[in-house]
Amino acid sequence: GAFLLQQEKVVAKLPIEIASITTPSGSVQQFHLEVARESPDLERGLMFRTALAPDAGMLFIFPVPQEIRMWMKNTLIPLDMLFIGVDGVIHTLHSNAKPHDLTVIASGGVVVAAVEIPGGRAAELGIVEGSRISSDSLTPLFH
Repeated sequence: GAFLLQQEKVVAKLPIEIASITTPSGSVQQFHLEVARESPDLERGLMFRTALAPDAGMLFIFPVPQEIRMWMKNTLIPLDMLFIGVDGVIHTLHSNAKPHDLTVIASGGVVVAAVEIPGGRAAELGIVEGSRISSDSLTPLFH
C-alpha cells in the first residue's frame, strides 16, 4: 500500500558522491556511491536491489575504525567488497560475494569504511588490494 511506497522512497534517499579509485598501475576509476553512515542504512546496505549500474555502488562509513563483518543475506546481486584502511588504501578485497550467502566476509583488520560495487568490476578495472580511494566523505578520515 501507500505506506510501503513511501517507506521505499525514504530508503532510496541516501546521498550520492563520486569516489575515485587509483590502481597501482595508475589508472583512475570513478564510482557513484550511495553513502551509508547511520545504523539502519549500514545494516540494510544493498539488500533487495535487483540491479546496480556498472559505476554505482555503496560506501559504508563506520562510526569508528573497526574490524568489519558483512554477509549477503537478502542481497540479490553479486558484489565486490572493498575494505578501506585509515591510510585510504584498499586492504582487503572480496570478489563476487554470492547472493543470499550467509558466510561472514571479514575485513581482515581495522577499517574505516567499505565499498560495495557490482560483482566482477574490480577485476575488470584492475582494482586490487593496494589501490587507493578518495571521496569527499572518505578523505577526511585518512591519516
